[in-house]
Amino acid sequence: MSALLTNIAAEMERLQQAHRVRELSLGHGVDFTSNDYLGLARHPALREAAIAALEADAILGAGGSRLLRGHHQAHAHLEDFAARFFGVEKTLFMGNGFLANYAIFTTLCGRHDAVVFDERVHASVKEGIHASPAPRFRARHNDLDSFEAAMHRAREKGARRVFIACESVYSMDGDLAPLKELDALASRYEAVLLVDEAHATGVFGAGGRGLGEERQGESWIVLHTGGKALGVSGALICARGAVIDYLINKARPFIYSTAPPPHLAAALRRALQLLDEEPWRRTRVLERASFARETLGVPKSPHRPASQIIPIVLGEEARTLDVARALQDAGFDVRAIRPPTVPEGTSRLRISIHADHSEDDIRALAAALRIAAATP
Repeated sequence: MSALLTNIAAEMERLQQAHRVRELSLGHGVDFTSNDYLGLARHPALREAAIAALEADAILGAGGSRLLRGHHQAHAHLEDFAARFFGVEKTLFMGNGFLANYAIFTTLCGRHDAVVFDERVHASVKEGIHASPAPRFRARHNDLDSFEAAMHRAREKGARRVFIACESVYSMDGDLAPLKELDALASRYEAVLLVDEAHATGVFGAGGRGLGEERQGESWIVLHTGGKALGVSGALICARGAVIDYLINKARPFIYSTAPPPHLAAALRRALQLLDEEPWRRTRVLERASFARETLGVPKSPHRPASQIIPIVLGEEARTLDVARALQDAGFDVRAIRPPTVPEGTSRLRISIHADHSEDDIRALAAALRIAAATP
């Protein structure tokens, strides 16, 4: 144990010197950091749905994995409703997006396959890819030529099947993937497109079904998470029925995980219903995001619409931490994002806009940011 503790102390010292020590801190001040984009996390309808489920079953926890008595009526109702809601054959409810992505890649991608992935795709996708036996090919961020070149290399090396992995809205940059073009590329190479809609679910699409709502093809496998705009937790894998059935039988992260509590499944189902009942929330959040970009002086992309995630790239890690602390002291919960979460030299503040932010909240944040950034 002493050798272990010595190694830990040395590594923690290295992290300290590099300004990369992370600590848990409670949220305080105006929330500009969480992923509660639609403001649903405190919605009374979700609370009522969870309470009703608890009172109906008198069960707090699932009691086991889904295959060993952990499967409850609330899970089945959620999955059936979600399949109709997202317009797919079947869905599979799992505990969180990380677990779901890990299940997808480790189960579906074999050693005779290949995965082409965007270099800035979420860590949960990368971990799943790295844990799978499939050869992997990195593509430059949102660069279609780079994607096609990687797919060509994969085919040249004898890949039986090719999977393309991307996020629809990138969590640290806030930019949107070219899903239409990636879908066309997948069709040309007879590839499967794996789309993580985590930061688009509830916000994008005519009905809040995600950025791929109006173009999702049969060769798509899509992940929608419940812990961001939907205000609850968990994740829904959406795919053809045969894919879902295969995951139920072969995905170790699903088979050997205790099921999410039934009352959370009931709350998530209610959150999906609210997307249709209260469409003003997604309109409001994108309007506020546009206002925030103008007020903060962040230029829009000339190529694609902006999202509710606004990065303020400051570069140096120590300076980014100092500015974040100054904003927190001024009453705004804004956090510093540093490597390895983002590339070296791109440490940033990640501003997250919510439907319940007022224009005055955003103006006040911009004023505090000007002062904090100007302080040496």
